[in-house]
Amino acid sequence: MAKLGKSAQNEQEGKETVEFFKDLDREALNTERFIEKYSKPLGLVFGVLLLGVLGFFAYKQFVIAPQNTEAVKSFLAAQKNLAEGKDKEALGGKSAANPGFIGTANEYSSTEVGKLSAYNAGLLKFKEGKFQEAYDLLDKFSSKNKTLMAMKYGAMADAKSGLNKNDEALSLLDQASTASDDPYTAYYFTRKAGLVALGLNKKAEAKKYFSSIDEKYQDYDNGMSDSYIEMTKYY
Repeated sequence: MAKLGKSAQNEQEGKETVEFFKDLDREALNTERFIEKYSKPLGLVFGVLLLGVLGFFAYKQFVIAPQNTEAVKSFLAAQKNLAEGKDKEALGGKSAANPGFIGTANEYSSTEVGKLSAYNAGLLKFKEGKFQEAYDLLDKFSSKNKTLMAMKYGAMADAKSGLNKNDEALSLLDQASTASDDPYTAYYFTRKAGLVALGLNKKAEAKKYFSSIDEKYQDYDNGMSDSYIEMTKYY
């Protein structure tokens, strides 16, 4: 019975993850459009949605049991501005009166909330089109949560893609595809890596990713991996 309960819990967690990613998934299923656009900042929608998720984690980890009261206050003030659509104020960093995510990340870099602020600042810099700054900020984020780390690598890959460094983007997507134990997260980034590899005409690498999907993640793929594998022969 214990095993059955754990299986049911894992299934529920998988369903929740699918719900989180399903809107992001639709565009990528159109292979031709993805390949056409993959070098553009496609992570923006993903990043915006992730801000809300990270806000939830911040509430649990830093409001319920804050490590640094001032850091938490700065973070929550920035998060409030973000929720109100005030991106520049949320980013902050230009005055002591409004540290924002930038100031919180710099002032409290050794704390978890400081690292989370760096992540959010990175996503906002990405939105501004400042891809190198975005990459550098994202690189400061770390977490024990493997799924969040996968998302970090995925966002960093988008920043590299914005800089037209798509080989480096592919390497980061490879990291994203193996960073999480969550099957749908792994599937999502494995397929994205395969599509980017296909766009770079790296057919062998693309086939490796799509074959992995065919072996491990058929439940999420709706049979698309077979088509992708065929594309590696002709694209």
